[in-house]
Amino acid sequence: MASLKKRPNGKWRARYRDAAGREHARHFERKVDGQRWLDEETASIVTGQYVDPQARKVTVDEWCDTWIEGYASNRPSTVRQARVHLARIRQEFGPLPLTAVQPSMVRAWLARLQTEGRAPSYLFALHSRLSQVMQDAVIDRKVPANPCSRRTSPGAGKPRAYVATEAQLWELYERAGAPFRPALLLGAFVGLRTAEACGLRPEDVDLEGRAITPAVQYPAAPLKTEMSGETVPIPDSLVAVLKPLCADRAHVLVDADGAQLGPWQVEREMRRIRGTVPGLPAKFRFHDLRHFYASLLIASGADVKVVQHRLRHASAKTTLDTYGHLWPDSDESTRTAVERAMNGKIVSLADSVRTGGDQE
Repeated sequence: MASLKKRPNGKWRARYRDAAGREHARHFERKVDGQRWLDEETASIVTGQYVDPQARKVTVDEWCDTWIEGYASNRPSTVRQARVHLARIRQEFGPLPLTAVQPSMVRAWLARLQTEGRAPSYLFALHSRLSQVMQDAVIDRKVPANPCSRRTSPGAGKPRAYVATEAQLWELYERAGAPFRPALLLGAFVGLRTAEACGLRPEDVDLEGRAITPAVQYPAAPLKTEMSGETVPIPDSLVAVLKPLCADRAHVLVDADGAQLGPWQVEREMRRIRGTVPGLPAKFRFHDLRHFYASLLIASGADVKVVQHRLRHASAKTTLDTYGHLWPDSDESTRTAVERAMNGKIVSLADSVRTGGDQE
């Protein structure tokens, strides 16, 4: 319901009711301005893009405060990462009303950060966080549309997937301290993430069935995703290593004092030994051992679905995006497949064409 009436003082009073039945009114000097305002407001209600006038005053800072409260139910590490991203978002857009943030402003912000030397992966993470925050504002009807989209996205950047050689892996193993050697094996031959390896418990290791089923990550937190709890088969050689580590202890990996090994201790050891191995990148991490595991599976002929499940990726797309270049040369395999289908057939066809087909 909307109306536009002239007041005794000569001004025009425009009013309407929103979908919730609340009345909103404004006064205008000219009738045409009042009618334009009414048309815009009622059109936004009909199209589902309506934003309450009070909500239009909410700033990015205020919305970030509200948003992080609802996000606090996630894992502490996930919330900490979100707060870091929000701090950067607030620095750029904080005092602005949510409705003032435009796609051009998002692109300019990311371009400026890029010139400052920020990594593509960091820019992608910031853009994804801003998009997440703004999309929730859309759902709450604080803004009519999300200013972030594929057109404003900086892209995820090239994946960093260094695959160590077998010689480099075993050199790392030899140089590692005794408490850390089993961790390296769990990374390189089971594909466990650092926190998953440190959180591994004896009950998660099936010695008879020769399999590991991660259930928690350090110290005893839920896994990253549901897929992270997939069972991974292990060979007899690894069973022999793990068997004594599963006896009379709460965790498979412990330090020299018998306490649960922490991810920071593992990464500190990686920093200590990686520089002593020729050819390893300066920033080689424990997580890069998963790339070694993936390369082993691909080299053995495993298809993308098998590799996805062994690495416990949530989707095959993640597997392909990260490791697609490791599969055998597709050009040669294509030639082989086509040659197999054509072998022995193309000659008879050529003869038929040359002789003009069957003649009487």
